[in-house]
Amino acid sequence: MAIFEYGEYSDVYEPPDNLVDFFEQSAGRYADNQFIGEKDAAGEYQWVTYRQIARRVDDLRGGLYAAGVRAGDNVGIIANNRKEWFIGEIAAQGLGAAYVPMYEKELVSMWKYIIRDAQVKVLLVSKPEILEKVNSFADEIPTLQKIYLIEGSGENTMAALEAAGAKNPVSSVKPKFSDVAVLIYTSGTTGEPKGVLLSHGNLAENVKAGLAWFPNLTEHSRCISMLPWAHSFGITADLHAFMMRGASIGIMGSVETLIDDLPKVKPTFMITVPRIFNRVYNGVWAKMREEGGLKLKLFEAALAAAKAKRETGRAGLKFKILDKIVLAKIRERFGGRLDNAVTGSAPMNVEIAKFFIDVGIPTYDAYGLSETSPAITINSPLMGNRLGSVGKPINKTKVVIDRSRTGEDGDDGEIICFGPQCMLGYHKKPQQTAEVIVEKDGMRGVRTGDRGYLDDDGFLYITGRFKEEYKLANGKYVHPETVELEMKVLPWILNAVVAGAGREYNVGLIVPDMALLKRLAGDLNLSVDPKDLFDPANPAGRKFKELLTAEVQNHLRKSIGSYEIPRKFDFIMEDFTLDNGMLTQTMKLKRRVVMEKYGHLLENLYQD
Repeated sequence: MAIFEYGEYSDVYEPPDNLVDFFEQSAGRYADNQFIGEKDAAGEYQWVTYRQIARRVDDLRGGLYAAGVRAGDNVGIIANNRKEWFIGEIAAQGLGAAYVPMYEKELVSMWKYIIRDAQVKVLLVSKPEILEKVNSFADEIPTLQKIYLIEGSGENTMAALEAAGAKNPVSSVKPKFSDVAVLIYTSGTTGEPKGVLLSHGNLAENVKAGLAWFPNLTEHSRCISMLPWAHSFGITADLHAFMMRGASIGIMGSVETLIDDLPKVKPTFMITVPRIFNRVYNGVWAKMREEGGLKLKLFEAALAAAKAKRETGRAGLKFKILDKIVLAKIRERFGGRLDNAVTGSAPMNVEIAKFFIDVGIPTYDAYGLSETSPAITINSPLMGNRLGSVGKPINKTKVVIDRSRTGEDGDDGEIICFGPQCMLGYHKKPQQTAEVIVEKDGMRGVRTGDRGYLDDDGFLYITGRFKEEYKLANGKYVHPETVELEMKVLPWILNAVVAGAGREYNVGLIVPDMALLKRLAGDLNLSVDPKDLFDPANPAGRKFKELLTAEVQNHLRKSIGSYEIPRKFDFIMEDFTLDNGMLTQTMKLKRRVVMEKYGHLLENLYQD
């Protein structure tokens, strides 16, 4: 019989139950440990210790107090991950204030909306060019009293605040577990952004539960920081988890420099999204196939030996030799010390996950959302790693599958999380809060809006998102993200979007990797100019599109229902990125934005 509830619920917030206590304990215990590393102008990493960060936290706390920040106020920051981001957080929270992080790559109108909605009193901004865009906000938003620049000198700077605080120190207060720690604003993929109120207890308990399942994360561990701390995944699994262990964090320069940053940081952990591993996987295979010959044969032999080891648990001499001369080179791409990677935002493809296990870098899928601080379930070395699942409910967490929307006869339904990580609510949005907060048998929980099921051992599987699913004309439901994720396993597909609500069949858009397709086109003696390659008036172009369409459809037949497979595709050359506003900060598709720009192309596919 299928199990529809799993986990042990508890709403107890055990001390230390706030982030200020946690940091001060780590700073005392691991004072001389390296904490945060950043690249200098020469591209080399410079590290600061817990002691050095603690001193700056103390100084900034005094400066913020002098600037008028008190308990119950909100301090905002517009900055990418950097040491000042964390210094600002703990300094503000040490006065009883909440922290409101915002992304550098964001619309000015969104900054203004968040600062006004959150009633930010003091704002920190990273760079002069951002300051120039927000300087007028103080005249337009009544609650905003001061704006301070991080990268600068002079009166209205973070440096000036710290100097003032050093002269007039203020002791830290210890917030209650129920006090608001951060307001994390949702990406707005499905409507107006909402400020998720996360308490100190929410975040502290979520980190403690995750760390309990990764005992190999110690004060000697190191991660490379890739996810924005302005998102709950990054702030919890990356920043706060490593801070609580006294471990170190190297901040990547950018996605473009990641391949160069990894060997400099030499991480033992990565907290990331599957997209990173998909790209490495596709890149490695593309390179091996291009080189061919002996290198390809050795690569395939190494993977076969590693697969045998995974399935039997025995490592023979053949594996040891091939691992050293082949697979170790892939591990070197990640710095040579990477033992674990926790992935979220989307499920890892099972075959890609097996590939990295065989390479010697196991990945552990996790699941959660901003409203749950974020972790709900995690695969882990301690509790098991069931590929295809997103793990078991973490400590103090119960997962309930509500089948009221899907029918009592099925196994899947809406995922509801009960536990101490469940948010306080949405800022100034009581109606939306009431729609997701649930009470059951004395438990307080959050409706996720996601669809899934639990297996008999308590592992959770995601089957779709209610907020994105739609019906075809035949009445069958489609979860477009599932189809899109599977499409992006193909090495030449950078991104994809699928649509078909109310239609007889699905259609899709593909962003191709032209570097790979140009090689294929050249092999077929076709023009490598995209205008010719995908020109419907060009017979060769039509044939090329038919070839690619058939490859996608054949690939999808292995994993999804035939009614879900798009019958037609169009190809666009612009990728979906953060810069053009089509991806969230954790690389999720902003479907509404994509449809506004490219919906007419999808509509045209039904007219052909």
